[in-house]
Amino acid sequence: MTFSALGLRPPLLSTLEALAYLQPTPVQKQAIPAILAGRDVLAAAPTGTGKTAAFALPLLQKFSTTVPDAPGVQVLILVPTRELAEQVMAACKRYAAALDCSVYAAYGGVNTAPQIQRLAAGVDILVATPGRLLDLFTRGALSLRAVTTLVLDEADRMLDLGFAADLEVIFQALPSTRQTLLFSATFAPEINTLASRRLRKPLRIEASPRPKSVPAIRQWVVPVDKKKKTALFLFMRRDRNWQQILLFVRTRQSCEALLARLHELGISAATLHGERTQAERQAALAAFKAGEVDILIATDLAARGLDINALPLVVNYDLPDQAADYIHRIGRTGRAGLTGEAVSLVCADEAPRLAAIEQLLQKPLARDEEPGFEPQHRVPPTAPGIPARTHAGKNLARANKISGRSNWVDEFAPSRSPARPGARHATPTGSPRKGGGRGR
Repeated sequence: MTFSALGLRPPLLSTLEALAYLQPTPVQKQAIPAILAGRDVLAAAPTGTGKTAAFALPLLQKFSTTVPDAPGVQVLILVPTRELAEQVMAACKRYAAALDCSVYAAYGGVNTAPQIQRLAAGVDILVATPGRLLDLFTRGALSLRAVTTLVLDEADRMLDLGFAADLEVIFQALPSTRQTLLFSATFAPEINTLASRRLRKPLRIEASPRPKSVPAIRQWVVPVDKKKKTALFLFMRRDRNWQQILLFVRTRQSCEALLARLHELGISAATLHGERTQAERQAALAAFKAGEVDILIATDLAARGLDINALPLVVNYDLPDQAADYIHRIGRTGRAGLTGEAVSLVCADEAPRLAAIEQLLQKPLARDEEPGFEPQHRVPPTAPGIPARTHAGKNLARANKISGRSNWVDEFAPSRSPARPGARHATPTGSPRKGGGRGR
């Protein structure tokens, strides 16, 4: 099937051809005709399914072929994070290259004055986070009376972040007659409840990630005691010559504590979390993309909406609270046909989270214990058929190979311990390792 068969018109088709969009994805095949026909849509569409194009393309066509009843924002797209707002805005602008349509993004963490000024000049499609949208609305800088279509993108994440009350206020401010499109990673109960209250006989779509995205990412788990996670990460980074790492933790406090430890060791790193201003977040991401810092430590705020070319590695220092967030985290690697690697450092009390992730993936994740870091508190089995691979016979040599020191002492103690008999020296930086992780 081609995009023209879905009812898209020449200006958009020419743009898609220039962007090398050859065939629609499953969610696009179902959503585009329904949206063009004016239907509400409820879609479970995770990262990698082409969901942004699924709603943006038909909405752009409808806007370009319809005379608005009133001036003002015609399409409102709500997203949970600033990064996703920027990404969706950029995608809409790419698709609208041949159309006379203005697209803008408004989000918190930056001065409201430029946003108020831009809205006053006129915006057709507005991408916004709920909090900043309400701020602009209550200031009188924005009217929602002309909105004909509302899109809730990553609706599950918005509810997770506590935007439920904000969404209720926004719904009250919108025209009662409108088209509503709700996209979520899963059909969680709260999503079904929201849809039953706010959507009119929606087309229900369930899209899976593209098959090629699964084998493109090598996923595995390293069991470890919680107190040794940092030492394990630092050892694996050096042992495998990891260069560019997106490292996920659960809390802002963990972000800053780990950043301080890395800086103590002279390792370049930056953080990305909700307490940083937008300018700080953009600067951290830009430095990471440019290779000025080796490690970007992020909370799940950054799991959705980050686009990093050729990112080789994602490390889950902590497993996320929500299994769906694991999918979004690892989706930052293995993009655009490239391969990637996703490593999770898992301690015993994270076993329930690991089980939830494996249930969502419908497969067990391989476990590979790192010699010298075998946990005293074993991670219990989470699914049948997950052997914990060990390296009997190589443990002593590998665990003590760094100049005869143990991994733990090597990373945290400045003094050098005497070399043990028979210990091997470290693999020189940049030397290839059989079975090791990706370098650059």
